[in-house]
Amino acid sequence: MSHRIRRFRPDDRDRVAAFAQALPAHDLLFLGRDLSHPRVIEAWLQAIQDGWIDGLIAVDVDAAGEPVVATAALVRDPLGWSAHVGEVRLLVSAERRGAGLGRDLLEGIFAIARAHGLAKLSARMTVDQTGAIALFESLGFRAEALLKDEVRGRDGRSHDLAILSLDPARAERRSQAFGMAQET
Repeated sequence: MSHRIRRFRPDDRDRVAAFAQALPAHDLLFLGRDLSHPRVIEAWLQAIQDGWIDGLIAVDVDAAGEPVVATAALVRDPLGWSAHVGEVRLLVSAERRGAGLGRDLLEGIFAIARAHGLAKLSARMTVDQTGAIALFESLGFRAEALLKDEVRGRDGRSHDLAILSLDPARAERRSQAFGMAQET
């Protein structure tokens, strides 16, 4: 299965909606908004246009219609006190997990974060999303906070939310020290 990663564009809205609707509802809990609703996708596209979000999608180039199989976003508030911080959001379809697609998308997000000069990245996920936590930790993110009963699923059950963070400059220095510097 091969994929192509590119920027999220307005003509992708229906494919992103189909992707989000196919995900387990639990996968969407950390987003703050339910991505399976068309209004949320429209708001995402507007935020991209306004410069608050950078969005990437991965499409399956081997499947008819090139369906979306993963998304990533870098959310920023350039007018706030935390303009130096970007929040990373990543969603990968269940069939594509563990194959490196999430890592590929995160590398793209890291490049965008460097271009924006961000000093810190954060990511949120429910504590039972152990695969996602392991991926982020493998890239240098570390646990920073645990928010008890922070999100509530459609079934009414509450879930704890983990917040992980990364200092991109520190991670880059560590990579260079171990001879793993990224080509730019």
